[in-house]
Amino acid sequence: MRRSGFNKLSGWVEAVKVIGVPGLHFHDLRHTGNMIAADSGAGLKDLMARMGHDNVRAAVIYQHAVRGADKLITEAIDKHLIGHERARDEDDDDPPGLLVPTG
Repeated sequence: MRRSGFNKLSGWVEAVKVIGVPGLHFHDLRHTGNMIAADSGAGLKDLMARMGHDNVRAAVIYQHAVRGADKLITEAIDKHLIGHERARDEDDDDPPGLLVPTG
């Protein structure tokens, strides 16, 4: 069934207007369900089975999105660099801009 046929037959457009979320697509529900599944700790195989996919690409995207890996990596890098900056500031003998080991 095509989207236009589904929307007309199901009354989807009117229903989402009534609940106050015009523009909500039926596929958004699938996306939300997969995000919740990934957030619950579902593995790649579980996500692939839920989505009906035989390729890990989409499952990896959902897992990556909920794991916050980018944020954690960025915070670790920031913490590391801030530690080097503080060490440099405390040691006046080093030329400006030189990173010094902190540990």
